Amino acid sequence: MKLKTASFTVRATALQSARWKQAAEAEGHASVGTWLAEAVDAYLEHRTRAGKPLPLFWSHGRFCVELEDESMPEVRGQIARPFGIFRGTDAGPRSRGSHAFALVYIPSRRIVASFRSARHCKSLASELARTWVRWGGQEPVEDPAPLLQRFQREDT
Repeated sequence: MKLKTASFTVRATALQSARWKQAAEAEGHASVGTWLAEAVDAYLEHRTRAGKPLPLFWSHGRFCVELEDESMPEVRGQIARPFGIFRGTDAGPRSRGSHAFALVYIPSRRIVASFRSARHCKSLASELARTWVRWGGQEPVEDPAPLLQRFQREDT
């Protein structure tokens, strides 16, 4: 099995560099890069366990969504895998200027919730990502209804 990797360039002061090299060596890492990867993963895991939302990176793109009439159009919107946001509702996309946004779980093409602002969709996606990370990226068996209800109350 071939593992996909990504490369990052990190800028550090001379003091940070020295501390990072010492820490990497003390923990048996061959390079600062492998130590830094482990440290960042540990940080994100700690953040998740502390109940803090995970930061998501949103970009523009296209994804498919299942609407209430069971059609599955490709819509344009914002994507932070596994979530997407488009302007519209379960009835379909709406034009610019509309104050309706839908949060979609892209793997199942299912609309999770609709709000009056994309900001609420992003907040909910971050909260759900935190919960779903504990389930290995899969939809959790636990019911997200209380979380959804809280966000819908805040949207009104």
